[in-house]
Amino acid sequence: MGSDAVHSDVCGMSVAIDVVGGKWKLHLMWVLSAGPQRFGQIRKLLTGVSEKVLTENLRHLEASGVVHREVFPEVPPRVEYSLTPLGEELEVALRPLEAWGDKNRDELLGNLLAAAG
Repeated sequence: MGSDAVHSDVCGMSVAIDVVGGKWKLHLMWVLSAGPQRFGQIRKLLTGVSEKVLTENLRHLEASGVVHREVFPEVPPRVEYSLTPLGEELEVALRPLEAWGDKNRDELLGNLLAAAG
């Protein structure tokens, strides 16, 4: 049994959730969909994320092949993060999820408040 057979047994949803799961990865995808960003810019846009957590999440997205990290040979070095073609494809796939959240925001948040209260 080759490695392709092993990989084909893994559910596509599981693979996708592994890439973007967690509190910050979807937010990172949204920020990077606007174009290349420097670390400091990302940190400003994602209120509440620590430097350590942001670094870990960017590294995971880079390891998955959806984010590209480019170091420019300047003094001091400039680093930019951007979506790869694979990341751009994923971002397109995430748009319907965002649209669903926008459409149902009030009902979903109301349900959560009712359940907590």
